[in-house]
Amino acid sequence: MTTETALDLPAMRAASNRACALMRVMSNPDRLLLLCQLSQGERRVGELEELLDIQQPTLSQQLAVLREESLVTTRRDGKQVYYSIDSRAALDVLNVLYTHFCGNEENA
Repeated sequence: MTTETALDLPAMRAASNRACALMRVMSNPDRLLLLCQLSQGERRVGELEELLDIQQPTLSQQLAVLREESLVTTRRDGKQVYYSIDSRAALDVLNVLYTHFCGNEENA
């Protein structure tokens, strides 16, 4: 005899909305590159600009989106602003994306 467990639809809908919000933020190529770089550790804004070749206005705009969505956190040291990832879910998604798209050319 098979027993089916009823899904908690309101909870599933809320989880689905959170997952879609994360994927919407990560679906921008510049933001994804920023998160990939930050997955390697904390970086200064100037470092991110040099490493990723993203111009300052675009960089600032995309970092603001990541801050608003609580995916990154900042630390100020004098005039320097440092960014780091502040989302376990984003890191987990980055790891899956890396495995499927970057880690092995056969998977690309």
